[in-house]
Amino acid sequence: MFLNSVFNKSLLLFGLFLITMSVYAQFEWQARDAFDEIKIKYDKVNGDNCPIQHVSDLYLPEDTVSHKPDIKEININPIFPNRTALLHMHNMAMSRSFFWSYILQSRFIRPAINDTYDPGMMYYFLSTVADVSANPSINASAVYFAPNSSYTSSYRGFFNKTFPRFGPRTFRSDDFNDPIHLQKISTWNTFDVRDLGAHPPESRSKDYTSELYKINEWYKTWLPDDVEGRHDTKTTYQVEIRYVNNTNETYTFHGPPGADEHPGPIKWTRPYFDCGRSNKWLISAVVPIADIYPRHTQFRHIEYPKYTAIAVLEMDFERIDINQCPKGEGNIGPNHFADTARCKKETTECEPLDGWGFRRGGYQCRCRPGFRLPNVVRRPYLGEIIERASAEQYYNGYDCLKIGWIQKVPIEWERAPYYVREKYLDLHPEYRNASAGASSLHTEFLNIDQALKFIHGVNYRTCKNFHPQDLVLRGDVSFGVEAQFENEAKMAVRLANFISAFLQVSDPNEVYSGKRVADKPLTEDQMIGETLAIVLGDTKVWSAATLWERNKFTNRTYFAPYAYKTELNTRKFKVEDLARLNKTHEMYTEKKFFKFLKQRWSTNFDDLETFYIKLQIRQNETGEYLQRYEHYPTLYRAANLKHGHWTQPQFDCDGYVKKWLVTYAAPFFGWDSLKVKLEFKGVVAVSMDMLQLDINQCPDWYYEANAFKNTDKCDQKTSYCVPIMGRGYETGGYKCECLQGYEYPFEDLITYYDGQLVEAEFQNLVEDKKTRYDMFKCRLAGASALQVSLFLILSLLGFLFMLKYKLR
Repeated sequence: MFLNSVFNKSLLLFGLFLITMSVYAQFEWQARDAFDEIKIKYDKVNGDNCPIQHVSDLYLPEDTVSHKPDIKEININPIFPNRTALLHMHNMAMSRSFFWSYILQSRFIRPAINDTYDPGMMYYFLSTVADVSANPSINASAVYFAPNSSYTSSYRGFFNKTFPRFGPRTFRSDDFNDPIHLQKISTWNTFDVRDLGAHPPESRSKDYTSELYKINEWYKTWLPDDVEGRHDTKTTYQVEIRYVNNTNETYTFHGPPGADEHPGPIKWTRPYFDCGRSNKWLISAVVPIADIYPRHTQFRHIEYPKYTAIAVLEMDFERIDINQCPKGEGNIGPNHFADTARCKKETTECEPLDGWGFRRGGYQCRCRPGFRLPNVVRRPYLGEIIERASAEQYYNGYDCLKIGWIQKVPIEWERAPYYVREKYLDLHPEYRNASAGASSLHTEFLNIDQALKFIHGVNYRTCKNFHPQDLVLRGDVSFGVEAQFENEAKMAVRLANFISAFLQVSDPNEVYSGKRVADKPLTEDQMIGETLAIVLGDTKVWSAATLWERNKFTNRTYFAPYAYKTELNTRKFKVEDLARLNKTHEMYTEKKFFKFLKQRWSTNFDDLETFYIKLQIRQNETGEYLQRYEHYPTLYRAANLKHGHWTQPQFDCDGYVKKWLVTYAAPFFGWDSLKVKLEFKGVVAVSMDMLQLDINQCPDWYYEANAFKNTDKCDQKTSYCVPIMGRGYETGGYKCECLQGYEYPFEDLITYYDGQLVEAEFQNLVEDKKTRYDMFKCRLAGASALQVSLFLILSLLGFLFMLKYKLR
């Protein structure tokens, strides 16, 4: 028994040794690279040891996040799919900066009284909460004021006085073990809200303006703003406002730098460890907030615009995709992880994928021009599979095969023979006697060229020539709008979330001890500023509206600020109060999306999201320490992205923005007059230009509502269609990739047929012009490499002689 026991233990230890050695040997072919260095530094710091770490260990190199969205590139070059979350954080930071700059200076619109028009503390707190609650990719939002620059209306007798420090910040906390959730399910809907400006005066390490506050690189990007020389150095923006009583006002305010200025409005920080706060690796977008400072001096020559605060929005570093591909045309750098992919450069090339975050394998290895996949491989090699491969698998696989005989691209083209032309027209019968104009969208087989010709032909000059029904398109014409305009829809959800939170959490009649007073109800200027900030912050939004239900806004029967722009890349915007239009058919409450959402949310609110707020505020004006808000924790209920409503594309010939607009509307809610139950209070709507969408012509499932599916011109026997982003509302936004077992036959820098070229040549075929459309086919793989051996020839001759002899 003893010998058997010893033998079994020895066998077990030997087995564990073999397993351990095989695991280590599996990756021994992979040399240490830049990713490993960053991963070691990433794992080194945690919430327990970060206070004693050197400040350099709390930051990662700046180039660890590549391809940061640049405002100078937006609307010019397409944004990569793996950067849409960063782009939204960029736009959200812009929007917040524009709003705070507008509202802090809007007191000049109103008569001078012995009071301040500034929002109260609760407005700041709930605004940062809405930034995070409506955007799952954004994990923290804050507004940091420079010392003695924050005026407030939250304290009695505090006119023309400032807080020493004021920094309202919200970050998303993990509520897995929170007592609120007995199910022990993490909802990510619990927010820790604090005023980081409240701390003991002698504790400099808690002062976000101090050098001892290790992680305040975001503060140093714009503050303190030491203006030298001229005082009119801040960019101005102009708003033309028309109120409900038909009075007009042109208001000019100072804001962040423009897109045409250097370095622009947004500054990105290095990834940093948020020590003592969320204890995560974050990256932030920082935008300055402008104000006239100092105030109420009665001496205009010493009141000048300066940056008094910053808006900081933060995102988890581990959720940002890295690009492991070598530097090239689409990856020019700086990129710390460049050339760490495991693709075999002799036969394959690297292409990044989205959705992988900070981990290896977010790429695929495609065949280089002149090479093809083996017949047993269907798609490009996935980077995740290659990274996990053993040395034997790696060195004996993941290669592409060389194409034997490559054809030259023909120089001279000819008209297609009659039978060839008829064959392709039979495959696409919609090109025979095609309908034109608005009727092209109502045929059994859609002719995409005629449909787009009609859509592009409608503009502010020609729209009067069409019947109003023709200016409302089918919903499937805007297929993909939910994904491609998701960021813009989140802008509406964010404002709807904020209004819901303010109406449910802030009570203007509440009485506090001491000098603190409750926030006043929402004002017209605040709603105008919030609506305008959406249009200013996101260039794809052409108009935004906050439509209040009848008698739901303070002291107003109807109230509906509508902000819009008439041209792209402008600093002049307009605001209309739609309550001014009081005819029955013009009332905003009669709009289809308003009536739809009002009916949907008239009685049942069970499906709404519940958001929990753990709020800690300063105990007095000077803020020596934090204390819990009187209602701790508190909650509110609001809509998320799926609770909104997308409209059909429509050209409003009588509207303010004469474009093909598609609108997203999100509802907001508040307490009824008895504070017993929720009720529908109104809608936030944003409208985008449909022609900025990318068309998808590739085949799709029968249940997908896409008017343009199956309209590609790829050869279905030898190739398949793959959509290409960034081509816009035009034909040809795809490529024809060769099917498994086929190869691209031409000597070219690409390995596919470009959809724009295919569409152009097919149009030549339809018009009976010179064309090469019949050549856009893939060749049977390996057919060109067959070689006839001497043995095969002799065997064939012998067989023929034998056959001839037997037949005699």
